[in-house]
Amino acid sequence: MTKKKHTYHSKKTRREDAPNFLGQHFLHTKKLIHELANQARLSRADTVLDLGAGKGALTEVLLQKAGKVVAVEYDRRLIETLKLKTAHNGNVTIIQQDIVKLQLPKENFVVVSNIPYSITTPIMKMLLNHPASGFQRGVLVMEKGAAKRFTAKAVKDAYVAAWRMWFDICYVKTVPRECFAPPPKVDSAMLSITRKAKPLVPLKHHVLFHRLAEHILKAPKAAIDDAVRGIFTPPQITHLKRNLKGTAYLRVESLSEEQWGVMFETMVKYVPPFRWPKGRKK
Repeated sequence: MTKKKHTYHSKKTRREDAPNFLGQHFLHTKKLIHELANQARLSRADTVLDLGAGKGALTEVLLQKAGKVVAVEYDRRLIETLKLKTAHNGNVTIIQQDIVKLQLPKENFVVVSNIPYSITTPIMKMLLNHPASGFQRGVLVMEKGAAKRFTAKAVKDAYVAAWRMWFDICYVKTVPRECFAPPPKVDSAMLSITRKAKPLVPLKHHVLFHRLAEHILKAPKAAIDDAVRGIFTPPQITHLKRNLKGTAYLRVESLSEEQWGVMFETMVKYVPPFRWPKGRKK
């Protein structure tokens, strides 16, 4: 028996008011669309989100591989196209909503999407800032510059350092602008995200780690000694640098994932809580 398909609608808003449409370019290369879906290693046990589903080219392929597909799109005219293209499928849910206001599934889920350039970082934060969520892995096409920043060896943003404690983020390939309609002014990239089997920081400490990363990365090019002063005492800094190994002249932006994990573990073990970094005042 075919399951009933539901379409959800949020409050109607003018198209130009929606941030999703700024920088939205639709994938039209079939080979690349199939490669996206294959890279995600989907099975019938998976619930997969297609964020910014557009005209449904990727949605149709995901429906062939996943057990359940949630297609999110803001433009009600594109929603009608989605409904027509997926009318024969009972395992799709279509949601008309601003992506960054989406309530994520409570169960485990995968994301396979060509996301809008203008809200790339908000979408990444939505997926990765709360590592205890059901997000397991993802394959995203995004603006190349953003993909390079999220995977660069040098880390300047606290949230990127935090993401890497729980997720492996890998640059898969460059996607030429000709693969889109209309073609953007710059190339895109395919990015894969996989939850680590063994996180470098316990999930319960994700807020505290983010505070540490914010404190340390106030000056990304600072030396370790200068960056951790105010949290670690001089003897504790000496102990920390011994644990970090080879950081005598290292700038904090060059700390590896493992070194970030060691720094956090050292702080929790040896630094009294009253010296731990506090959150920013709202």
